[in-house]
Amino acid sequence: MLTRYGIDVLIGVAIAVILIVGIAIWTDERWLRILMYAIAAFLSIFALNFFRDPGREIATGGKALNKIIASPADGKVVLIAEMDEPEFMKAKTRMISIFMSPLDVHVNRIPVSGMVEYLRYVKGEFLVASKPDAVHRNERQVIGIDANGKKLTFSQVTGYIARRIVCDLKAGDSVKIGSRFGMIKFGSRVDIYLPLNAVLHVKEGERVRAGETVIAEWPDQ
Repeated sequence: MLTRYGIDVLIGVAIAVILIVGIAIWTDERWLRILMYAIAAFLSIFALNFFRDPGREIATGGKALNKIIASPADGKVVLIAEMDEPEFMKAKTRMISIFMSPLDVHVNRIPVSGMVEYLRYVKGEFLVASKPDAVHRNERQVIGIDANGKKLTFSQVTGYIARRIVCDLKAGDSVKIGSRFGMIKFGSRVDIYLPLNAVLHVKEGERVRAGETVIAEWPDQ
């Protein structure tokens, strides 16, 4: 299954592949024809792999959905740290940063059910997304969700190559854990801010999958 968020790019790639193959057919140079076929094949495979959108089911481990927090992105946990979140939660939090390489699925998913109460697009730089400074300096979409009185913030963050964030959400939207809401095109990261007393289920260096991996549990009230 391919994501609808990549239709524009896929159409562009399809046109480019058709043109390359068309030129290759008419060239007399065998080496050039092979090279052009290889380029067309690479573009096709890369685009289809990057914009894939597999179905996902949350591995709850028998816990209720309103008790868990799912990963919003596929990738590698590159940082877990205490950090102030002054925009929506307005408190010291525990941040989990998930880095998405160009080979990961890039469709992002909602980490908890609730209502979107905060949205802000922040203009910024395009540092390599895996660097710690990217948290504060890179361009990003900040999203705040109220999950029945419990607040959670997460950010789609651009990278050195990734320059386009897609986010379908609007303030006031009711959202469900694990549902698709957007993507970041061509490699980047998602940062999620949790209460300090949330029970973590992941550690640095671990790989996670959006809408499938449980990264934390809400603290008991």
